[in-house]
Amino acid sequence: MANHNRGIDRRIRKSKKTLKTSLISLMQSKDFREISITDIVEHADLNRGTFYKHYQYKEELLEEMMEDVIADLILSYREPYKHVDVFTINELTASVIKIFEHVAAHADIYTLVLKSNALPTLHDRICEELKKLPLEDLEDYRPNTKINKALASSYQAYAILGMIIEWVNTGFTYSADYMAEQLLEIITNRPVDAVYKISKTFKEDALE
Repeated sequence: MANHNRGIDRRIRKSKKTLKTSLISLMQSKDFREISITDIVEHADLNRGTFYKHYQYKEELLEEMMEDVIADLILSYREPYKHVDVFTINELTASVIKIFEHVAAHADIYTLVLKSNALPTLHDRICEELKKLPLEDLEDYRPNTKINKALASSYQAYAILGMIIEWVNTGFTYSADYMAEQLLEIITNRPVDAVYKISKTFKEDALE
């Protein structure tokens, strides 16, 4: 009986994944409002009955798809500290930074979100999750008491999102491992007494 149930669950997961993949593909070229259930099932090579076994409306399919992405985002973000009591940035390794693997796994969705006006709700959810996770998960999230925790989490969230946007806009030129390595280098190399030489080009422009 257990094997039978696992077989049914596997078929359900496969059908749902196929429907979600179909919807994402259609949204590459059509507005969600213009996509019909018939479009979705025909593109997925499934029948309408299969759709209605799992969803009543196309909006339910879209909502579940977005919740899947958010759930996986949360898991990937928490990966570096899920098995420790104390999270030390200087002991962090690139191999445990999984957020870019998450983005790569959902590349079609992130491309939709960040390169078009599609899925604005998901864009907002991604931003909010990236901002609130460190505040909820880390008891003393701030380098020193002078720093506002909410502003610090926003700064980090948009810094990570900025890297993701750049990655998407360049067509995922770099590997997920390389992106993780770069993030680690950025967050562990912030000299407080850094001195930056002003470029000659800026000086020339400023004097004009």
